[in-house]
Amino acid sequence: MIRRLGISGWSLIRLYTILVYIFMFAPIAVVVILSFNPQQFGSFPLSGFSLRWYAKLAQNQTIVLAFKNSLLLGSLTALISTTVGILAALAFVRYDFPGKNTLNTLLLAPIMIPEVILGVALLLFIRWLQQPKSFIMLLIGHVVITLPYVLLVVQARLVGIQRVYEEAALSLGANALQTFREVTLPLLAPAIMAGVLFSFTISFDDVTATLFWATAQSQTVPVKILGMLRNSISPEINALGTVMIILTLTTPLLAGYLSRRFARGG
Repeated sequence: MIRRLGISGWSLIRLYTILVYIFMFAPIAVVVILSFNPQQFGSFPLSGFSLRWYAKLAQNQTIVLAFKNSLLLGSLTALISTTVGILAALAFVRYDFPGKNTLNTLLLAPIMIPEVILGVALLLFIRWLQQPKSFIMLLIGHVVITLPYVLLVVQARLVGIQRVYEEAALSLGANALQTFREVTLPLLAPAIMAGVLFSFTISFDDVTATLFWATAQSQTVPVKILGMLRNSISPEINALGTVMIILTLTTPLLAGYLSRRFARGG
């Protein structure tokens, strides 16, 4: 039948791919469009164009506080994960010590464990320590989640850097710290920048594990959106979702751009 209609297999694959993309991105496009709807209830076609819900969003103190929490949490997570990831990658790639492979596997293990399991495990560990949930515990959990990604990116970059550059700097009189600062660190810059932005994005968007760890004072934007959806569907959610979409898309794109720029020596 397909042959009689003159339809090839590749045409069906292309059609199926287009339909999948439409199914995935059409709801996102609807959210973005409805965020500019001046009316309380969404309808098509729109009766006009308005930034009303963005203005109300900026005046909502609980959402503003959630944004501040998310930005602070994402920034601290990126800083700690990148710092630890650089040091761990240097140890695993440049040195040999007992238990290296085991430790490397343990640090990468959170990638293979569902976030629900990680969330419950850390929550039970906190209870076992008889410690209350706090922002510090939330930060530790996000570092555990994001560290493997930073470690993989930095390790992959470090493996491609030949040791002859570092050995040349050492032979010319530079000490280990100077060699790292003047030679290794600039060569690692693309991976470091990518690790910072990717870990920030993962932390900023995480909702599954954060539900177990967040307190009433340290709620993040994704958790706040989920709470708003439980109570009622407000048009502010469309505006908030649009802001989240923009931040989520621009951060990885910025990471890729900066990585390529650093790789070219820009």
